[in-house]
Amino acid sequence: MIRSLRGVENRTGTVAGMVTAAGRLLAGIALGAATAPVEFLFAAWAGGAVLVGRARSAYGPARHLAELSRWRVATFLPGDVSAGDDGYSGARAVAYLSVRWLVGLLGGLIALLFLYGLGTGAVWARDFLLGRSGVPLVVAQVVGGLVLLFLAVQGFLGVAALDRRLARAMLGPSDRARYERRISELAASRAGVVAAVDAERRRIERDLHDGVQQRLVALGMLLGRARRTADRDKSDELVRQAHDEARGILAELRDVAWRAYPADLDNLGLPEALSRVAERSGVRVTVECGVGRLPAAVETAAYFVVSEAVTNAAKHAPDSTVTVSVRSSGARLRVAVTDDGPGGADPAGGGLSGLARRVAALDGNFTVTSPPGGGTAVTAELPCG
Repeated sequence: MIRSLRGVENRTGTVAGMVTAAGRLLAGIALGAATAPVEFLFAAWAGGAVLVGRARSAYGPARHLAELSRWRVATFLPGDVSAGDDGYSGARAVAYLSVRWLVGLLGGLIALLFLYGLGTGAVWARDFLLGRSGVPLVVAQVVGGLVLLFLAVQGFLGVAALDRRLARAMLGPSDRARYERRISELAASRAGVVAAVDAERRRIERDLHDGVQQRLVALGMLLGRARRTADRDKSDELVRQAHDEARGILAELRDVAWRAYPADLDNLGLPEALSRVAERSGVRVTVECGVGRLPAAVETAAYFVVSEAVTNAAKHAPDSTVTVSVRSSGARLRVAVTDDGPGGADPAGGGLSGLARRVAALDGNFTVTSPPGGGTAVTAELPCG
């Protein structure tokens, strides 16, 4: 019964999402059709300005109109239509508007045909209810109406795709700008990875020096005292203490090795490794990991995101409850770690900034949301295709 209700709820949410998306698309096309006459008049005026040698006078208004169109496309026809870091020139804005009004006109014509079809369908339904149309005629009208509806839907989708593509091609960053930005991102991520590796090495050295090394010195002293004493009972007690110390050193070495790289990640996979993180955390942790084996680099990044986030929660919010969710959607892996602690985490801190660099090295996205008093949410999206 519960599964059935959940299934109905999921289907209802899906239908509602589809209706909302369709409404946004129609609104975007309608707004584009409404601005098409303005764009046409402006394009005509800009052409006259070019002919009389005053093209620059059109650049400012052109950029304002182009920005309005780009906002419309980004808001109602979701797609990557960013203008790039260097923006775009006034000449490109004029060229865009000179072509864009044609797309708006096409969208307006399709919208008018769609409205005409709705009106015609209403007339057919009225005639059928009043007994003015026979069943064969109604069947033929319904079949024809469905075909026209299909064509109208395809027309709307085509206009939306054309609008997005036109804005991306004429207002988006140039190929050179995209390549330069990509090179900068790769250089930054490479430097970040090198810094993260160095920081990890320093942490391991510190753990070995301050922990294992000091305990080995203590172990040597215990064994030396056991060799020098003539009292058998005291010698046995010192050997027992040395044995306990050796066991503690082995446990600490395992912890250092686990923090450097968990062997279970290779042997048993990500779900088991995350379960170990939850067991060793010291706080209440719920893990939901419904993925199988993934590329090694992706599993490693996901593991360290969860491990660092859980460690931070245990350190700064020991009484909180932590929820770990790892899900795959298509070619992306989404890792989310949330807690109900006091919030206020600093994304620029050493641990979180290191995670951001690690995720960026895989072309992933990393975000930290931690308002004071509102808990902390650490989210990473990693490509895993």
